[in-house]
Amino acid sequence: MEYQDIIYEVHDGIATITLNRPERMNSFSEQLLSSWASAVTEAAEDENVRVVVVTGAGRAFCAGADVKARAEENAILASDESWTPAMRRNSLRYSVQRVPQALQYLDKPYIVAINGAAVGAGMDMCSMADIRIASDQARFGMAYVNVGLIPGDGGAWLLPRLVGLQKALELIWSGDLFSAQEALDIGYVARVVPHDSLMEEVYAYAAKLAAGPPITMQMAKRLVYRGQSTSFTEALEAAQAAMTIVQTSDDAAEGPKAFSEKRKPVFRGR
Repeated sequence: MEYQDIIYEVHDGIATITLNRPERMNSFSEQLLSSWASAVTEAAEDENVRVVVVTGAGRAFCAGADVKARAEENAILASDESWTPAMRRNSLRYSVQRVPQALQYLDKPYIVAINGAAVGAGMDMCSMADIRIASDQARFGMAYVNVGLIPGDGGAWLLPRLVGLQKALELIWSGDLFSAQEALDIGYVARVVPHDSLMEEVYAYAAKLAAGPPITMQMAKRLVYRGQSTSFTEALEAAQAAMTIVQTSDDAAEGPKAFSEKRKPVFRGR
């Protein structure tokens, strides 16, 4: 599939989505959002893909909505008196929310390599990741309040679950920028690495995950996320159902066999 405003590549079981509007700090365009969502779906359905990595081209990860273009036709933030109530009600659903909608069906590990600024909806997009790894030059900010808006891309749901209610409100209400080190201190990112080695370290980590048993890892991801909104009893029942599936896989036999033979297991996702 041909994509616009992103680059999509697959190598060694790792799919990479690179946001590619560096001249606009990878801010959203309709093409970028549509392509991003489609690439997530393609990666989810491709059996050769075991891990998905997202990063940005140039000096930013993603600046969110293209504020400079808000008055232009089809701009993400554009709104005028000609809009009907239905247009306003669905304006996010059919634009920026396409990406989180697509991610609901991605069981594979989803890693964001944050190479620079991630602000507003760009930070929300980071919050959707399973693992966030930041360059020491990365900067973050829930900048919606600075343009009179609220988090429209799931940020008000995601952020409290990552940093706690009080800190989430502080970040949303202030709109202040904060550093990669501060993001690490509050538990927002998993690790901070030197800027020049960001992708090298991200790919090393992704390769380790890609070598794991994919069915097991995907089922574990389902259990973790579904467990956030279920009772402990329901979580135990879900674990039993998932265990029934993974125990019938070839990988479940390969693991103990490799251990007994004192070799590295080769998991084939079967």
